[in-house]
Amino acid sequence: MTASPMPMPTPTLTVHTERGPLALPAGSTLADAVEALLTGTPTDATQVATAVNGSFVARHARSAHPLHDGDTVLCFSPITGG
Repeated sequence: MTASPMPMPTPTLTVHTERGPLALPAGSTLADAVEALLTGTPTDATQVATAVNGSFVARHARSAHPLHDGDTVLCFSPITGG
């Protein structure tokens, strides 16, 4: 009897957020992290501004912004006014 091979674990990365650590699949983008952070909240991704490691990332650039293990991701309300 031959044992079946153990499945390889899916590589992950962990980012730091204001809600604590967030584990994501390796290769995730900022858009993926924002989606995960906002799941279950009434907030839509278009309603928040984002930063990675202290640098602002525009909404249109989130899906092209790769995340790396240990990055810090922040979602915050943009400041408006006049």
